[in-house]
Amino acid sequence: MDLTFLLNGERVLLSDISPTTTLLDWLRETRGLTGTKEGCNEGDCGACTVMVQDAAGARALNACILFLPQLQNKAVTTVEGLAGPDGTLHPVQQAMVALDGSQCGFCTPGFVMSMATAHTNGDTNFDDALAGNLCRCTGYAPIVRAAEAAALEPVPDWMAPADLPPPQPASTKAGATPPRWFAPQSLDELAWTYADHPDATLVAGATDVGLWVTKQMRDLGTVIFLNRVTDMGWIEVTDDALHIGAGVTMDRVQSLMVDHSPTYAELIRRYGSSQVRNAATIGGNIANGSPIGDNPPALIALGATLHLRHGNSQRSMPIEEFFIAYGQQDRFPGEFVEAVSIPRGQDRLGCYKLSKRFDQDISAVCGCFNITVEDDKVTKARIAFGGMAGIPKRATTVEQTLIGKDWSADAIATTWDDWSKDFTPMSDMRASADYRLNAARNLLIRYFLDDIGAQTNVLEVQP
Repeated sequence: MDLTFLLNGERVLLSDISPTTTLLDWLRETRGLTGTKEGCNEGDCGACTVMVQDAAGARALNACILFLPQLQNKAVTTVEGLAGPDGTLHPVQQAMVALDGSQCGFCTPGFVMSMATAHTNGDTNFDDALAGNLCRCTGYAPIVRAAEAAALEPVPDWMAPADLPPPQPASTKAGATPPRWFAPQSLDELAWTYADHPDATLVAGATDVGLWVTKQMRDLGTVIFLNRVTDMGWIEVTDDALHIGAGVTMDRVQSLMVDHSPTYAELIRRYGSSQVRNAATIGGNIANGSPIGDNPPALIALGATLHLRHGNSQRSMPIEEFFIAYGQQDRFPGEFVEAVSIPRGQDRLGCYKLSKRFDQDISAVCGCFNITVEDDKVTKARIAFGGMAGIPKRATTVEQTLIGKDWSADAIATTWDDWSKDFTPMSDMRASADYRLNAARNLLIRYFLDDIGAQTNVLEVQP
């Protein structure tokens, strides 16, 4: 199967590639573009960051977990292609030189590409834009100063949107080079391709599957890429619900939730890095069934409905019913997550993520609370946690204890023993079982204090 994209303005045409070749490896080993660095090779350090442009705009992505078929009809800019045709440095490159933003230089290309993408998009939230880039030498102060200085300069003419390759005809024909791969371009094509190949690996953003290749050295077998299925990337806001296609990336989910559930949006801000959120999809995060994924607790607390499809058959279920046991979901072979619906109403969601690092870290505990109070009494309660069991799970005993009681600290105290009935957490490198259980109890107290207007956020200390 042919693949075409732009690389630093040059049209590239590839035939019969291995679908699990990463952009990073191809750049360095085939094209000799070694400015893009291999650091962690799992999407954490940002040394491999490149800019990818398409009709939706420019995004910073991790080349180390980006497979070549995901680049169809896109434009890739590496650090070698950032300067102008006459060699004039991009404003962020010039600012890094002028303000001593580099020492050993290993991480610098990734920083520069994240900064250049933010510069192109007019994004001056550098704490977020650079959270996925790690530096052990210079420290962040001169790098942030360089980003601030560059932000004062206009976007260079040569950074205008690329003339993208024209879309290729829809095809589900498998590539000739093993492993076999497919790239359907519609939901219908995807449904029938996956029904015919139920053992295939689905690849959306590859922020998880990419590590199966780079870290676990797994053979994915037959692969179905979802990046060309444009009718999975829709969002519809109605009076009753938010409907989100499974292919919507997490950066778009975050933007949507800013106006509908700010605490969920804030949780997503700590979901990986900007590079990860630009690639990861809401459907992929749900479908992999991780017990420590940050989306499911929020969606469960919100009472979301999951929509699945197999061929022409579709079914829906409360999202909490999708997770059966560790590594096991209620999904038939050849069936995939098509969309998720979130009911609209008064926003009483509170989400709390506990992790060793604030940014870009896996949760030790992630708790989400959605408690309805009428006339000072609890009338409804949905409480869900990640990191407390083998699956994302509701605290049903705690919920039932609260319902009917006054919304008060005394009522919360009556749930103390119920937590151990709902959860038997494990101890691991992130937290002990006792810590997790006590943290869950304390997060309910924090939710109550937040609800009555007490100051609980230590990141916003005020005199």
